[in-house]
Amino acid sequence: MTLPPAETPLYNHPLPEIEAWLTSQGCQQDQSDLHRWLVARIGWDAEIIMEAEELTVRYVGAGRDGSDVVRSFKYSLSRQDLDQVIFSGP
Repeated sequence: MTLPPAETPLYNHPLPEIEAWLTSQGCQQDQSDLHRWLVARIGWDAEIIMEAEELTVRYVGAGRDGSDVVRSFKYSLSRQDLDQVIFSGP
């Protein structure tokens, strides 16, 4: 599967292409909750939820007090922008 150019807004990607992108980033889809994806990197873990209007990312225990850090990103952002803001960590 060939993804659209990285500068393309995520809302112009069909769902299988978004799923392929998340998989290519090392994310694992939760088989019991298909809109939920998990990713682990050195130093942080996150949960990505594909909502109707945005992606919500919860960085587990990333707050100064050990709380979760939650950020939301609109599908109007490009895949390139989302790569930078999501996968660079909290």
